[in-house]
Amino acid sequence: MPETQNIEYKSVWKDEYLKWICGFANAQGGTLYIGKDDNGNVIGVKDAKKLLEELPNKITTILGIVAPVNLHQTEQGDYIEIIVDSHPNPVNYKGEYHFRSGSTKQELKGTALDKFLLQKQGKHWDGVSIPNVSVADLKPETFDFFRKRGVKNKRLDDDALTDTNEVLLNNLKLTDNGYLKRAALLLFHPDPEKFVSGAYVKIGFFRTDSDLLFQDEIHGNLFEQVEKTMDLLLTKYTKAMISYEGLTRVETYEYPKDALREALLNAVAHKDYTGPYPIQISIYPDKIMIWNYGQLPENWTIEDLLNKHSSQPRNPDIATAFFRSGYVESWGRGMDKMRILCQEAKIPTPQFSCKGNDFWTVFRKDIFNKEDLSKLGLNERQIKAVLYVKEHGKITNSEYQKINDCSRNTASTELKEIENIYNLLINRGYGAGSSYELIAQ
Repeated sequence: MPETQNIEYKSVWKDEYLKWICGFANAQGGTLYIGKDDNGNVIGVKDAKKLLEELPNKITTILGIVAPVNLHQTEQGDYIEIIVDSHPNPVNYKGEYHFRSGSTKQELKGTALDKFLLQKQGKHWDGVSIPNVSVADLKPETFDFFRKRGVKNKRLDDDALTDTNEVLLNNLKLTDNGYLKRAALLLFHPDPEKFVSGAYVKIGFFRTDSDLLFQDEIHGNLFEQVEKTMDLLLTKYTKAMISYEGLTRVETYEYPKDALREALLNAVAHKDYTGPYPIQISIYPDKIMIWNYGQLPENWTIEDLLNKHSSQPRNPDIATAFFRSGYVESWGRGMDKMRILCQEAKIPTPQFSCKGNDFWTVFRKDIFNKEDLSKLGLNERQIKAVLYVKEHGKITNSEYQKINDCSRNTASTELKEIENIYNLLINRGYGAGSSYELIAQ
């Protein structure tokens, strides 16, 4: 069996391997074998009985924990097994904190150590108290905004309209022993960047990756950031088609506004605020890319995120306030909601990716319209064909000939161009039964 999250092999004992035991104790627990090679084969260890007596004392004296140490005797030689439980309290090796991640050991330092110690105390970053800030320093208008939204969305009782700001904060669990939590400052302070670097939003419109045309920065508390950012996205950075249903004016946006709002709220609520980087929204002619500093929950993948999953907010106090205001649900349905809204709007479903501390949400607009297809270089016949596929689901060679009044050779050549050069259609089937469908964008 190879080395894993919970298994480590060492051919000989060295006292520095107490760091590995420390790492197991601070993570999910595990077993350290002494007298095995990297593949788990027994090669034997000298003085096994002596180690059996010494190791329990060293583990207890230096690490302050108890770990069973077992001696196993085989024909290939003796080996030692050290079984380490996961510990609820942080364990250190001579003042160093080590952590098992995958099949490696890491020493925790800086921000990573702060997160680890908070988690071991049952706290989150946004739940830490901040001294020397009072309720009087917070913005009254934001409290009024929060109350009205919460009551309107039936997430707060009518009594909240007359509660003092102090009572409201206490009910939201945004205070701790008389101090305001970080979440309270981010949510209600007029300038949270005094306390948290990078707590703002940047928006830029790009012609290409290297050609920035214009940009904006949105500062203020989180409620203000969400409202101002959405206003800019819908009025300055994207277009709306105007139509009328009777006398009623109807605006149809390039991207469903509720899906954009959900993505923005996810970025704000789940951002890792220990990184001094603003949320960044890059607008292109054909897509919107939303980036925030942060990671998925431990052992999660993007696939887990897209399937039915529990709600595990990075900043639970911020998420709770957003829920009470009616901004978000509390069932981990955000990703699914975005997908459904995009499908209803007949645009590609959003793409999500997470690598390291980079979390991306990417929306692509519907390029299957005459204006955008013409910009890509398609001729009139090809544009007509793509729009035909959009309406009917597919097109055959004979249908291409019919709607364009052209020859079979022309139809074949131009369909191949749409497939191979413009990458808009995909060929399904063979011979006379083949047809072309829109490729997933």
